[in-house]
This record gives sequence, C-alpha cells and structure tokens, in this order.
Amino acid sequence: MLYLEISLVFVFSWVTIQLLKMYASNLSLLDIPNSRSEHKKIVPRAGGLGFVVISLLSLFLFHFELFYHHILSIVAICIVFVVGLLDDRVRLKPKYKFISIGFASFLLYLDGISINTLGVYLGVDIELKYIALPFTLFAVTGFTNAINLIDGLDGLSALISLYILSVFALIGYVNYDDFILYFSLTFLIALSAFLIFNWYPATIFMGDSGSLSLGFIIAMLGIKSLEYYPSTTILFITAIPIFDTIIVMYRRKVSGRSILRADRCHIHHILKRFFKDNVQKTVIVILFLEIFYSIFGMIALEFDDNFLMMSLFLLNIVILYKLLNFIIKKENMEC
Repeated sequence: MLYLEISLVFVFSWVTIQLLKMYASNLSLLDIPNSRSEHKKIVPRAGGLGFVVISLLSLFLFHFELFYHHILSIVAICIVFVVGLLDDRVRLKPKYKFISIGFASFLLYLDGISINTLGVYLGVDIELKYIALPFTLFAVTGFTNAINLIDGLDGLSALISLYILSVFALIGYVNYDDFILYFSLTFLIALSAFLIFNWYPATIFMGDSGSLSLGFIIAMLGIKSLEYYPSTTILFITAIPIFDTIIVMYRRKVSGRSILRADRCHIHHILKRFFKDNVQKTVIVILFLEIFYSIFGMIALEFDDNFLMMSLFLLNIVILYKLLNFIIKKENMEC
C-alpha cells in the first residue's frame, strides 16, 4: 500500500507541475528577472503550488486520522503556503509575512509542537518553561525564512530540503513516529517530482509558496524530532540554511547595512562565483556540505551533554564565515 501511495504522490505531483508550467501566466505566477536574478528569462514560479497542494491532499486521502488529529498543524502549513502564494503574486511587505508565519507557529504550539528544552549543558538541563512559546515562534519563523533565503540557484533549495526530509523520514521510521514519517515522506516524494523540472536549467521555480512552506514543515519536523534526539543533532541536520542566514545577517550588520536588505552574498552566490558560474557544481558542493554537517551532528548522540557539540556547531559557523570571506576577497566580490 505504501508503494502505491508513493507512486501516486509522485505521479500526481509531476502532472500538476507540468500543468502549472503551462498555465502559470494565467495565474500571474511568473518570475521576471531583475538585477539580483540568476536567470535571464521569464520562468514560472508555481512549483510550490504543485507539490504543497498534492502533499496536503495526499495526507488527507491516505492518512486522514493523522491529518485530522493534527489539524492545527495542517492549518498552520496552509497559512504559510497562502502567504507565500500571495507574495509570489503581489509581493507582500516583510512584516506581514513574519506576522503570518508567527501566527502559524503559534498554532504549532497549540498542537503540542514546541521547544520546551535546549538539553543538558555542563550538567544543567535548560528548561525553557515560560519562554517556550516565544522561543518556538522565533525558531520556526527564523528557519522558515532560512529556506527561503537559500532558494537562489536552480535545484538548491529543493535538493537541500529533499535531503533534510529524507533524514527526518528515517528518524520517523526508526522511532515509529507516524507524524514525522508520513509528513516527511509525503513532501519528500512530491518535492522529488518538482526537482526534475527545477534542476539546472530550471523550467519552473518553487516560489515563496514552496520555499516558505518547506522551511515551515522542516522546522515543525525538527521540533517534533526533539522528542528523540538532542537539539544539537537537529541543528546539524539543518545546518546549511541556519549557517547561511547567520553569516549573511552578521556580515550585513558589521558592514552597517540592514540585516533584512537583500544582497548577492549568500553561500550559493559566493561558491557559484568561485566555481566560475557552474551552477550544478555549486549545488552539489553545498549538498555535500549539508550531508557532512548532518552526519557530524549524529555524533551528538554519543554525548550526554550538549555543550561540546554546541561549541563545535558555533565553531563551524566561524570556520565557514572565514572561508567564505577568503573567497570573497580572492574573487573581488563586494559583500
């Protein structure tokens, strides 16, 4: 039955995305190149509409009890998806997106998906207690936008999300957690169909409806996985989007710019310049970095105390920051 479900999700996602490629202009879902764009032609940005809708419909049809039991989480995903879809069409102000994602994160909290502890550090179990809600809202909103920020090269955001969802699917399977398993697996399969069209040279983009939804879902699954693994392991599993966001915002801050001001100094921009505009090589290298960090994070399972692994996590941010700065200087980039 599971093989049939996987096959149907993949086929319906593939067909839906094909149709959306044809009718994206009718839906006003087109990505028109600007000064920061990596592409030169008008490309449909309706991919998210395809794989997110198919994933939610699949969960409803094949896992209705799970769907119904976690209806608040489903509503939260729908809110983020609709906000992303509206942003794809009319460009919402950032504050409206943050407020909407924050409210969706609150619904997750009401559904029992929240960060209640950071784990044990130097023998002290850090319980969040009264700040569990604001911390959860901050973490989910931050990571949701982190996936959105790395959606800058053909196939990059989809491939990184695909890998992270695969890890969470494995976590769900090993720990007999149907929520983690089926949410991960359903979006993973639907996203796989999208990646066929999004690989370089992409014929369709996922848009904010896709990247924001993926970021939100991965954040949700990461929090749920805290029931089985320490926070440092989850951080390493989702390292690349987090590292990119922290490094970019820190660089903007120290240069006196707004941390929300868009630029072309993300990890993928810098490595693409280093690899002489080879998009495929850049994406593959970033994927291998993500795989390395996630495997490294599994080492955290060997430690009862998270202090060492958190120190290594922060050290890796510094190392990557220094490495990227070296490339920026070598390539004479303005960042």
